[in-house]
Formats: sequence, structure tokens, C-alpha cells
Amino acid sequence: MADSPARVVIFGPASWNEMVLLDHLPEPVPHMQFAQDRWHAVGGTSAGKALHLTSLGLDVALHTLLASDDDGRRVADALRGAGVTVTAHEADRTERHLNLMTTAGERVSLYLSTPAPASAHQHADLVAAFDGSDHAVIDLTETGRAIITELRATAMPPTIWVDLHDYDGAAEFHEPFLRNADIVFMNGDATDSPEALIRSCVQRGPTIAVCTLGARGAIAVADDGVIVRTAAEPIDRIVDTNGAGDAFMAGFLAAHIMGAPLAESLQAGARQARTALQTRHLHPVLAD
Repeated sequence: MADSPARVVIFGPASWNEMVLLDHLPEPVPHMQFAQDRWHAVGGTSAGKALHLTSLGLDVALHTLLASDDDGRRVADALRGAGVTVTAHEADRTERHLNLMTTAGERVSLYLSTPAPASAHQHADLVAAFDGSDHAVIDLTETGRAIITELRATAMPPTIWVDLHDYDGAAEFHEPFLRNADIVFMNGDATDSPEALIRSCVQRGPTIAVCTLGARGAIAVADDGVIVRTAAEPIDRIVDTNGAGDAFMAGFLAAHIMGAPLAESLQAGARQARTALQTRHLHPVLAD
């Protein structure tokens, strides 16, 4: 009998976003500017990872904080319609963003609302949700900071994956995530030396650190100290850069847990990122 697929449990943000396409990002002076296009879409880094991992055939469960409002229902319905198993923990408000973007791939995300941290009862439920999981993906939130420390202290913790996003190597908020993770991802936006950044990460706990570099591909290092690189996948036209990093992490994760070596896992991540770059949604399955 074939082995059952690895179980991945994710905790973190899912949001309802308004996307506005501009010919250039606004300058910090009073002025008027016309949008080239606008639409609403599911957002949130955890939602993106869950969508891509589900599309790759993994057994995925997403836990997220959503209010019982119209936006929360839109998010949950869209994700479930895409095949994602979602547990919505009651929140005081649903996370909402206004994303200003350009055709060149620039982006400014304005957080219009964010849910309050989980209650003590919800916190206990969230920790329990990881029981029996093989892999845990914990994204950057105040609640996630508390969960990851408890999860690491359990007798048999799952493999813990963390996306540090635009980590600069020193931000205090990220420290519990970095030190309790097995595998970490980040982008190179906040560093001039991505190689030094990922080396510093593996010196503080994780066994693998990955840094995505946009059009320049990605680099990774394991605890053997060898830097591995991959190029970005060729693409005729980038539609939207939102969620490409989450897609990359999902592609890497799926390949890694199937036993792929580091270089092949990076290549799988690059292929999955291309999928995200070709749609204005987190995943093509959400397209109208």
C-alpha cells in the first residue's frame, strides 16, 4: 500500500484585498492619479501557500483568523472552492489590504485592518491543530510567535517552516521564528548580501535557509555551508508579482519532502513561482 501523503498544517493570514494597478507608484506629495485597473482578490501569505501546496497534491490544512463578516466569508468560500481545507477561527475583523501595484512589478501594501491576536482558548486550539502533522508552516503574526515556541518545545515537533519575508538579519520580531524553525525562507529586499544573510540564519538554528532574488533566481544554504543557486524560470509576461514568494516556498516544500536534493527543490520552487506570476490572483485556480 502506498504511503499516505505528508500532512502539512499552516497557520497565518488570509485576507480580502483590493488591488489597484497604476502606471507608477504615488510620490509623497499631494496629487491626483488615475488607476489603470482595479479588482478584489484573496490575499494573505498563508492563503497563498495553502493554495499552491494543495494544487501540488499535498494533504494541507489552513488555520486562519477570520471574522464572520462579508469579507471573511468571501475569503473562506474562495479557498474552500479551490480545494483548500480551511478552519476559520473567529476574529474581531478580517484582514484587508489595499495593494498599489505597477506593471513593472512594484508594490506597496497598505494594511486596512488586521485581526487581534488569538484568545487564550483559540491559542490552545491552534497549538493542538498541529498534533499529528509532519510539517508546520507558521507565518509572521503575534499569535504565530507564541505558537512556534510552544510547538518547538513539544516532545515530537513537526518539521517547522517559516517565511521571514523581507528579513534584514537583525529584526527582533523575527527572532523566535528564526531560532525555532527548521527551514526558513526570505527575500533579498532588505539586504545587500543575501549569501551572508542565509549563512547567518543557519548558524542560529535552521538546517536550511533560502533567499529568493526575483528575476535573479534564488540561493540556498544547508548546514554543510555550500551555497546552491537556481535561475528564475523564463516567463513571457509577468501579470502580477503578488504571492510569488509563497508559491516558491510551496514548490520547494513539496519537492523537498519527496526527497529532492537542494538544487532540485530550488528549481521546483522557481517553477511554482512562475505559476503565480502568470495570474493576477494568488493561484490560477482563483481566476474568474
